Amino acid sequence: METLANLESFVRSAEGGSFSAAARRLALTPAAVSRNVARLERNLGIRLFQRSTRRLTLTEDGERFLHAIGGTLEALQAAIADAASSHGAPAGVLKVGMAPTFGVTHILPLLPGFLARYPLVRPEWHFENRQVDLIAEGYDAAIGGGFELAPGIVARALAPAHIIAVASPAYMRGRVPPADPAGLAEFAGIAMRSTRTGRLRRWMMRDVDGTEMPAMLRDGVVVNDPAAMREAARLGLGVALTAVPDVLPLLESGELTRLVPRWYADAGPISIYYASRTLLPAKTRAFVDFVAEAFRRERLAERFAGSLG
Repeated sequence: METLANLESFVRSAEGGSFSAAARRLALTPAAVSRNVARLERNLGIRLFQRSTRRLTLTEDGERFLHAIGGTLEALQAAIADAASSHGAPAGVLKVGMAPTFGVTHILPLLPGFLARYPLVRPEWHFENRQVDLIAEGYDAAIGGGFELAPGIVARALAPAHIIAVASPAYMRGRVPPADPAGLAEFAGIAMRSTRTGRLRRWMMRDVDGTEMPAMLRDGVVVNDPAAMREAARLGLGVALTAVPDVLPLLESGELTRLVPRWYADAGPISIYYASRTLLPAKTRAFVDFVAEAFRRERLAERFAGSLG
């Protein structure tokens, strides 16, 4: 009987058009995927792909075999995942993507407790200011905001991503605090340049009554990293418009102070993203539930809410 590994390598190679694309999805090397496909061809006695240096193309036999498999592969994967989660503890490499500032501040501290509960899981966490492709890059989950929900990906909201105005007490000493976002134009600004678009980020703020007003900071210091923006504000270089989670520890310690506290901008929810399989691998389900539980326990949704002043 043919092995699931050989069938998975064939199907993912057909979907991605290359062994490299299949390898990323299956967390294997391209050479391992190629060997699995070659073994399948040898066992079946047919050639499934026409190979070139640039792309794989299904042969007629390959097209016929792919069609014959149909949804059987997904059913087999679900059955195996179900058996593993029912009879075994969560285990294996857990590949997760998240933004560096948010991840180091709020997610990394959860790791000791998670590993104490699930010691067979091996974390591989990537801290990057970009939206990862969960399927193509082989991620089990990602945490952040503003992800495009590709087919097969679901999002579980954890907390709001509210943008607020902050400055250091030293910078504000001797200055009159602004009454509304328009008044921010009187202060030196710390601007954020998007690594994705190359543009300076601008925000429309709203108050608790729903009134909207643009925040017009003067461009002074320009950075492209939330941690750098937070540090520049802490050093007294001006006013920054930044996400509450990125500056919450400094607000609570008094190293930063919030300006126009009735006003905030809404950047959408912070969510945990994962593949929408009927039966998630036990390691992924355990991680998703653990993070959601920690957010509830620490009241992070409430603490991240700039709308609460």
